[in-house]
Amino acid sequence: MTFPLPGFDLARFVRETLAEDLGDSLEGGGRDVTSESVIPADARFTGVMDARDPVVVAGLPLAEAFFRHLDPDCTLETPVGEGEKVAGGTDLVRLTGNARALLTAERSALNIVQHLTGIATMTRKYVEAMREGSDTCILLDTRKTHPGLRALEKYATRQGGAHNHRMGLWDAAMIKDNHVAVAGSIGEAVRRAAKAGIEPIICEVDRLDQIEPAIAAGAHHLLLDNMDPDTLQEAVRMVAGRARTEASGGIDLDTIAAKAASGVDYCSVGRLTQSAPAADIGLDFTPV
Repeated sequence: MTFPLPGFDLARFVRETLAEDLGDSLEGGGRDVTSESVIPADARFTGVMDARDPVVVAGLPLAEAFFRHLDPDCTLETPVGEGEKVAGGTDLVRLTGNARALLTAERSALNIVQHLTGIATMTRKYVEAMREGSDTCILLDTRKTHPGLRALEKYATRQGGAHNHRMGLWDAAMIKDNHVAVAGSIGEAVRRAAKAGIEPIICEVDRLDQIEPAIAAGAHHLLLDNMDPDTLQEAVRMVAGRARTEASGGIDLDTIAAKAASGVDYCSVGRLTQSAPAADIGLDFTPV
């Protein structure tokens, strides 16, 4: 199973995650003392990783990478695909290999699959709720990711049906209130970004009277912050297709349909990556 993500080094992620768990470079570290003392070196296990609840799957290639790093000869089958919605009780991974190696990799493999599957599952719930209000609005994630995990967390939102907003500080200008405070006005802040040749320019507005200055100065995308559905609808009317529109703030499963129905192009939700609960996924082994 391949896992190509631009800018993400899978082999390094696996090495560093396992090194943290094994205590590499620490006095007395560098080994799994429990497995080494309890499990014979030649013992073999067969195991099944399964979903305990209905979930949208994400992260199985990473689990495979953890197991194969410690036991390159293990046999591993993934009967479901990334982004697939499955029922509780579904087998996600079936594997057989060296018992010590599989037990050492178990927690790292489970942690990442539980985390990414939790994100994908929550994201799918938001997409489905949004569809009650609009068939065309697109769900966006945000930069509210955990340090070091952005590429993976944004990958998980894609598996759930969202699109990625900016990947970082480098791929779009995002002018917010603090930038405006220093520049002096929304118009001036946008003009400076446009003069620098930045594209796209996203500008946050929280009042209707800020829309025209932002567009006139060259904004390509307006983030309509904390507006109720009626105000969003008026904002979309004022923009009249001259820029993309995004509803942001105050969006949850109960409000997203109404906000999407306003006619905005996007709804963005920070909690997709910031606070999605881990999925309930287990891994049970049996001696061979």
